[in-house]
Amino acid sequence: MSNLVIVESPHKAKTVKRYLSGDYEVVASMGHLRDLPKSKLGVDIENDFQPHYINIKDKEALIKEIKKKAKGCDHVYLAGDPDREGEAISWHLAQILGLDMNEKNRVAFNEITESGIKAGMSNPRTIDLNLVNAQQARRILDRIVGYKLSPFLWRKIRRGLSAGRVQSVAVKMICDREKEIRAFVSQEYWSVDGKFTAKSGRKAFSAKLNSVDGKKAELKTKEDADSVLARLEGAEYTVDKVKKSVHKKTPAAPFTTSTLQQEASRRLGFQGRRTMKAAQELYEGLEINGQGATGLITYMRTDSLRISDEARAAAYEFIKGKYGDKYIPAAPKIYKTKGNAQDAHEAIRPTDPQITPELVKASGVTSDQYKLYKLIWERFLASQMENCLMDTMSVDIVANGCTFKATGYSVKFDGFTVLYEESKDEEDEKKNVLPPIEKGDILKAKEILGNQHFTQPPPRYTEATLVKAFEETGIGRPSTYVTTITTILNRSYVERDGKQLKPTALGEVTNELMSEHFDKIVDVKFTANMENSLDDVESGKTDWVETLRNFYGDFDDELSKAEVSMEGKRVKVPDEETDQVCEICGKPMVIKIGRYGKFMACSGFPECTNTKRIVQETGGSCPFCGKKVLLKKSKKGKKYYGCEDNPTCSFMTWDLPTEEKCPQCGSTLFQKGGKNGVLLCHKPDCGYERNLSNDG
Repeated sequence: MSNLVIVESPHKAKTVKRYLSGDYEVVASMGHLRDLPKSKLGVDIENDFQPHYINIKDKEALIKEIKKKAKGCDHVYLAGDPDREGEAISWHLAQILGLDMNEKNRVAFNEITESGIKAGMSNPRTIDLNLVNAQQARRILDRIVGYKLSPFLWRKIRRGLSAGRVQSVAVKMICDREKEIRAFVSQEYWSVDGKFTAKSGRKAFSAKLNSVDGKKAELKTKEDADSVLARLEGAEYTVDKVKKSVHKKTPAAPFTTSTLQQEASRRLGFQGRRTMKAAQELYEGLEINGQGATGLITYMRTDSLRISDEARAAAYEFIKGKYGDKYIPAAPKIYKTKGNAQDAHEAIRPTDPQITPELVKASGVTSDQYKLYKLIWERFLASQMENCLMDTMSVDIVANGCTFKATGYSVKFDGFTVLYEESKDEEDEKKNVLPPIEKGDILKAKEILGNQHFTQPPPRYTEATLVKAFEETGIGRPSTYVTTITTILNRSYVERDGKQLKPTALGEVTNELMSEHFDKIVDVKFTANMENSLDDVESGKTDWVETLRNFYGDFDDELSKAEVSMEGKRVKVPDEETDQVCEICGKPMVIKIGRYGKFMACSGFPECTNTKRIVQETGGSCPFCGKKVLLKKSKKGKKYYGCEDNPTCSFMTWDLPTEEKCPQCGSTLFQKGGKNGVLLCHKPDCGYERNLSNDG
């Protein structure tokens, strides 16, 4: 008897094959094999939104090969990923192979381990058409918005633009935040801060002025602060109140897709795409300790916080062996999943806590795989550990009607913090360590200062905070976060400024047009409700065609009104001014956004057609001619470094210029291979190099 198992990727196929007998052949579909055509809408709106699927052109040979293998097998198992997309891929495969839709041939693996694969293979089911229809509805919604709106944007702003249902809301959120920042008026305020010592300790601790004559201290000017300082001149500082308590600090929940992306951004500096790539590899399986490929984490697209009893028991076993019984909580830690979350999978966790990060690192995995696995492993184990207990103390210090407040803590029992603590977007100030203090003690003021402050505008979104906003507002779902952010960046509606995301001129113009004429498309609540409607399709509560029908009526009406309102009108995207001058005609150069991103052009266009790439100085010097080394991009968008005098000077490299100079010839040294790589001198006939892993 022969069986065929069809998964999505070759790496997953390799891991799955390891745990199945010789009676099973495992092949990869390489994702979707069928989709809507690129050249046209591909949706019959008048006929209940029926989609017209075609085989993807460059998959024809693969389809032929899979058909041939399936024909010679007794049974075909469809093992796409355990989500809507995987269900849709399985459904398309069933259509292509002519499989019986009533046959139990769909298997799903929450983890790619021996037990996970055996559990999946022993519980085959029929394809879940509700899941398929939810994916179809999303795909058709996005196709309608994209193919109907994009031509409108071409005519009104610029050819080559595209619109999207979720991406338009994301751009609006970023544009709205930018408007808040521009409209923000900073206001001055002052604080009075003191450093005190007690008789029982020499080390000074900090306290802030909290109230004056029983009222909250609100110091708006320097004069207000100076008035308090004058009042405190020569004053005696007495401890008025001492409040002691025990504070319980609970661990963070295990990761969902959203929180994993946020924490990887904050702690590791990973962008969402980088995080999910490494997570996919960990899920599909890596070779550990020479024992063959095994999946290291559970499925990484989830918004559930549920943990299986088996996983919890495995965590307790490891915690007990490593840290002792006192680190195991008296009652299991149960984390509540949000109301609109899909609970099909567990939270993201290691498949086996005994596979430690150290063991994974020693197996030769990539740096990204190790760092992300360590993060997931530590977060999960910590989530199952006992609380941290802290002895806290709050002290009120009085002097001439002014009350200062100091707070501090000491750790009574470290609990889960022995392993892991969640990072924050804005870290709290470090807590004081207060000496033993009792009511009535007289303190010595080492310094009392007035400090000026200014209120700050709301920060721009980062990838982490934007993903958090998506989750909080219900925009998109775990599988769409990375795609949405990548899309708005690639289409130049948004750009990075360090870690922050800010709208481009093109993004702001497009958002204004969309907000004026397609207010529902860019409305956060409307888009969130649409996501809930798709969830209702998945659960079988709502018909997918009815969902599309409800959306399309209003959308088509908005589009028709916009066409009439904007007839004969175009919107100009303002150019970004620069301090550079055109070397041909002498007019200022401006930055424009084209199909492939930003470029520099002469403001005298069309009389002067001079254009050039935007380059960035690195601070390095060319080892060939001594001129500046610039950061450049190839036509495909890949970064490299080259001489500013190109093409006269041919120097280019992928290696990063550093501030360090070659000790042999004085030329710029270039770094190859990351922080543990090599420093190289590229000057001809020098040959100096130094291994960074030997430094320090």
